[in-house]
Amino acid sequence: MTHPENGPQSIPELLFMAKLAEHCERFDEMAKFMKDVIAIKQKEDKTVLLSTEERNLLSVAFKGIIATRRVSWRTIFVMEQKESEGSSVREHVHLLTAYRKVVESEIQEICNDIDMVVREVLLPAVSTDPVSSETAEVRVFYLKMQGDYHRYRAETTAETDNEIYKEKALAAYTQALDIAASHLSATHPVRLGLVLNFSVFYYEILKDTERGVEMAKSAFEEGVSGIESLDEEAYKESSLILHLLRDNLMLWREEPAEEENTAEAKLSRLNLDTKE
Repeated sequence: MTHPENGPQSIPELLFMAKLAEHCERFDEMAKFMKDVIAIKQKEDKTVLLSTEERNLLSVAFKGIIATRRVSWRTIFVMEQKESEGSSVREHVHLLTAYRKVVESEIQEICNDIDMVVREVLLPAVSTDPVSSETAEVRVFYLKMQGDYHRYRAETTAETDNEIYKEKALAAYTQALDIAASHLSATHPVRLGLVLNFSVFYYEILKDTERGVEMAKSAFEEGVSGIESLDEEAYKESSLILHLLRDNLMLWREEPAEEENTAEAKLSRLNLDTKE
């Protein structure tokens, strides 16, 4: 996408356009606006520090871009499996496989894009040792993003690369949880969002269903016990994530074990995770 001649030039204008693009559900353009914000900050100062609003806008943009591709991939995957396993002529299998690979390529490109931004630009700006209370939330936020996008790659790649992305996701999530456990309260929305997605990773990707349920259950119980002490804004954020944790727990408990790995079950189980 190219900006028009009189397009946004300053950070306030780019942020306005990013919000407008979000309202219009034009997430590819939203991501471009936010990457332009980062580019301007890089020119002004080698250390790029995003505000909470800017971080959230960047996250929402890439989440919106990747979400449609993930649904597309799962839909094609289910159709491909049905056609391959059916007793028909299977005349469309090669078309489905080719189309799935197109979507996989798009997912890889999106994940590589945001991973590079986080790894090379955003995370180094807050990766001071020891971790301070000021940088803890931001580091957890970015490490969670890394874990999420490695998870999306693990969902959609062949077995060889799949293991690599599983390891990378596990490392990012684990590092984030170590920091969150030491510096963020059990009711903090960033910590809750991390545990929500980490539990999905254990349940869906690593197939460690017991660990996934245990992690989600523990976070839910700890969060519920302390949520009344939060201010109104944090209460709303944390309540939403606690509801998502509860929904996943209910879904997982109702799930018949023998159906866990069927194509239809994978599609119907498009687990909820956060927008952060």
